[in-house]
Amino acid sequence: MRWWKVIGVASFVGVAATGVVIARAERRRRAYTPEQVRARLRERYAEAIPPSI
Repeated sequence: MRWWKVIGVASFVGVAATGVVIARAERRRRAYTPEQVRARLRERYAEAIPPSI
């Protein structure tokens, strides 16, 4: 029975850590203005698509 408690606590810590990572990523994502997001997407698209010959 004791091992189940250890596993439960470990899973709780894992879920909490995942939540922190997601919250940080969301804050970074929301820090950009829509214009900045569009500009970055256009840059990435231009890098991904080779120019036609």
